[in-house]
Amino acid sequence: MSTGDRLRVMQSFGAPRPTSNPYIHMLDAALESEPGIEHLRFDRRTALLGRYDVLHLHWPETLFGGATPTKRVARRLFGTMLVARLRLTRVAIVRTMHNVELPDVDSRWERLLLQWIDRRADFHIRLNESTPVRSGIPSAVIPHGHYRDWFADVDPVPTATRSLGFVGLVRRYKGVETLIERFRGTASRLPDWTLRISGSPSTPQLAAEIRELASPDDRVSVDLRYLSEDDFARAVMSAAGIVLPYRFMHNSGTALAALSLDRPVLVPRNEVNEALALEVGEEWVTMFDGDLTADALTAFAEARSDVPAAGPDLSDRGWSLVGARHREAYADAVRARRGHP
Repeated sequence: MSTGDRLRVMQSFGAPRPTSNPYIHMLDAALESEPGIEHLRFDRRTALLGRYDVLHLHWPETLFGGATPTKRVARRLFGTMLVARLRLTRVAIVRTMHNVELPDVDSRWERLLLQWIDRRADFHIRLNESTPVRSGIPSAVIPHGHYRDWFADVDPVPTATRSLGFVGLVRRYKGVETLIERFRGTASRLPDWTLRISGSPSTPQLAAEIRELASPDDRVSVDLRYLSEDDFARAVMSAAGIVLPYRFMHNSGTALAALSLDRPVLVPRNEVNEALALEVGEEWVTMFDGDLTADALTAFAEARSDVPAAGPDLSDRGWSLVGARHREAYADAVRARRGHP
C-alpha cells in the first residue's frame, strides 16, 4: 500500500477551516512537511475505496454525527461501510486519546461504531502519561505542541500588572461561577486587583448567572462573546495571570496557550498539571488543592512579581518534534497491524 518508504496516512479531519481547533491546523501543517509521510486529509470516497496505510482518528464521533436526521443516517451508513472496509484490509488504525472516555452518544448505532473502532485500534497516541489506554495496545506519548508560532503574528498588548483572567469557552465544568465568588472574597486583600472573564458561555442561562455574580464587585468585568484567535491571545496577554478553576482537567489547550504567551497559570492539582509544572518550570504553573479558595487566588496574585524573565520551557513541544513523533507512531502501528516485530 505504501509508496516506497512513505506511509500514506489519512487523518479523520478535512482541510482545516478558520473555526477549526488550532491543534488541527498545527498538526495538519506539521504532517504536511514531515518527510516519510504522504499526508491525506479525510475524504469519504478515498476512505472507502482509496489506498492508504494508516487511518488516524482524533474525535471519531465527528464522522458519524450530523445536524439533521438525514445527515446522521447517511454518516452512520458511511461509518458502517468504513468498518466493513477496515475489517477486510490491513489498514492500521491510530487513535489520539484526546479524552479519557469514549464520547457519550445517544444513538446505539453510533455507539457500536465507536466501540468497534476502539477495539480495532492498533496504536494509541496519548497527550500525556496519565491518559489511560487499553492493556495490550502499543502506545506513545506525543505532547500537544505549543502555540508560540500560532500566535506569533498577534501584536502584543500592554499587561495590566494587577489583573487576573479567565479565557476560553465558558462551560459549567470549568468553574467560572466559583472563580467569581472566590475573587469577590479577596476584596480586603486584593483591593486594587481586577478579574476579567472572556469567552462565550454555553447557554444564555449561564451567561445571565455570570453577569449577576459579577455585578456586585466593580473589580470584575466580563466579555461574554466568541473570541477570535487574535482576541483570545490579546485577552491572555492583557492579564498578569490566567486562572483555570476547572472541576475536571485532563488536557488543557488553554493552559498551554497561556504558557505559550508567557503567562503563568493557576490550575487544579492533578498528575497532569504536576507533570506540566516540572516540564515548563514550577514558577509558571501554580496548583490549588480541592476547591478553589480566596487564599489560593491571593497567593497566586501576590506571586506574579516572582515570575522569571525567561519564558516557560516548551522545548519538548515544538511542532517539528510532534511531526517526527507521529511518523514513528504510524510506522509502529503498521508493524503491529501486519504482525512485524
